[in-house]
Amino acid sequence: MKFEKTFGDIIKKFREQRNLPLREVAEAMKIDTSMLGKIEKNNRKPTKQFIEKFANFFQVSNKDLMIAFLSDTVAYKLMGEEDYAIEVLKVAEEKVEHLKIKKNQNK
Repeated sequence: MKFEKTFGDIIKKFREQRNLPLREVAEAMKIDTSMLGKIEKNNRKPTKQFIEKFANFFQVSNKDLMIAFLSDTVAYKLMGEEDYAIEVLKVAEEKVEHLKIKKNQNK
């Protein structure tokens, strides 16, 4: 899966590839049609449970959808901070490794 598209763009693409109306997918997700539209337009963030439901419904990797969603979150946070973005991502990667080690030591 290519990750340059936003989570909403990916969901919309899956829906359109299957020629499904918003209403039908929203019913399957047990959400309001307007909420699905907002998710597709990136105006509303889905929960982890909805990401799993989307993955199951479209028969795609939950991991890929989570990566798309989480990378959107990071990208939106860094927008406007282009001067620091690459350095911030490097430091964040180091922090994640440090926190994993610390977590494993506390077990």
